[in-house]
Amino acid sequence: MAVRETVAPITPVRAEPHVARSAPVTFATVARRILFGFGIIVFIVIAIFPVYYMIVTTFKQNDDLYNLKHFPLWFNAKPTMTHVQYLFEKTAFRTWLVNSYLIALGTVIITLVTAVPAGYALARLNLPGAGPLSIGIFLTYLVPPSLLFIPLSQVVSRLHLTDTIWALIIVYPTFTIPFCTWLMMGFFKTVPFEIEEAALIDGCSRIQAIRRIVLPLSRAGIFSIMMFAFTLALQDFIYALTLISTKESKPVTLGVVTDLIRGDVFYWGELMAGGILAGLPVAILYNFFLDDFIAGITAGGVK
Repeated sequence: MAVRETVAPITPVRAEPHVARSAPVTFATVARRILFGFGIIVFIVIAIFPVYYMIVTTFKQNDDLYNLKHFPLWFNAKPTMTHVQYLFEKTAFRTWLVNSYLIALGTVIITLVTAVPAGYALARLNLPGAGPLSIGIFLTYLVPPSLLFIPLSQVVSRLHLTDTIWALIIVYPTFTIPFCTWLMMGFFKTVPFEIEEAALIDGCSRIQAIRRIVLPLSRAGIFSIMMFAFTLALQDFIYALTLISTKESKPVTLGVVTDLIRGDVFYWGELMAGGILAGLPVAILYNFFLDDFIAGITAGGVK
C-alpha cells in the first residue's frame, strides 16, 4: 500500500525593507558646509559687485553721483539715460566700437590660420625638437607687453601703419598665436590617432583627414582659441596707446579713456556706460559657447 507523503506548504518569508542609514551629522560636517556656502557667497559678491556698481553709476544723475552724502550703491534720484546719450552723441563711441570689433576679427582670423596648423604639426607630425619648440612658443606668451611695445612700434612705423587699425591687427597676433598654438597642441593630442589613421587607410590625404576628421573633432578647441584671441584683442590698452593717436582709428578701450578723462576730471557715468556696452557682447559670446570654451581649455589636462 502506497504511503502518500504530505508536504507542508511553504510560507514565503517577507523581506524586511532596507532602511538606508545616513551618516551621522557631525560638527565638522556642518562647519564645512557653512564655510563652503560662505565662500560661494563671497565669490559671487566679488564677481558681481563691480558690474552692479557700473550699471548703477551708468544711470545715476550727476547730482546724485557726486553728492558724498548720498548712498553710493543705489539711486537717490530718478535714473537717467544722460550718460549713455552723451556717449553716443558727443563722442565717437560708435566708431571706436566698430574699430575694436574689426581689430578683434582680424586678430582671430590671423590666429586661426597660424595656430591651428602649427598646433597640428607640433602635436602629430613628430617633428625633431617639437617638445622644446612648443615650450619656447609658450614662453614667448609670458613676455610682458611693456618689454615688447617699443620694438613692435618700430616695426609698425617702418611698415607705415601707425595710426591705423592695421597696426593693431598685425601686433595682437604676437601674443595670441603662442598661447593658442600651445592650446591646440594639447587638444590635438586628445584626438585618437587611430581615427585619423583609418581615414588615411581609406584613401584620404593628410589634408582631407584633417578637414574631415580632425577639425570637426577639435571644434571645442577652435572655439576656445577664437574666444581667447577675440577677448585679448578687445581688452588691450598698452599697444593701442602706443600705436594709435587719431580719434578715427582708436579702439574702444583707448577712446573711452582718453576722451572721457580730461586732466583731473573723470566722466564717471560715461566711463561706466562705455565699459558696460563694450563688455556686453563678450559676455553674450561666452554665455553661448561656455561649454566649448571649458572643453577646449581643459583638453589635454588629463590622459
